[in-house]
Amino acid sequence: MAIKIIIAIANCFYVFGLLIVARCLLTWIPNLNWENKFIKHVIKEPADLYLNLFKFIPPLGPFDFSPIVALIVLQVLRDIVIKGAIIIFSMLGIIG
Repeated sequence: MAIKIIIAIANCFYVFGLLIVARCLLTWIPNLNWENKFIKHVIKEPADLYLNLFKFIPPLGPFDFSPIVALIVLQVLRDIVIKGAIIIFSMLGIIG
């Protein structure tokens, strides 16, 4: 049971990472309707909520590296959360 919870947590981080990548790739499509309900509520708003935390990073010329930093931070957070869950489950004796 504990392993399934840890895998579910890891999958949530993975899906959110894909969401961020999809958001970044969609910016390359000209004339995209950002008011489309699916794009707006499933991709744009959740990703922007997280990506806006990294807007303090200035772009270097035409390149915005804040999404790359955001993805690296997301991976570090994923590792911390998963290792913390493993430690907690080990302390509880749920996982060996």
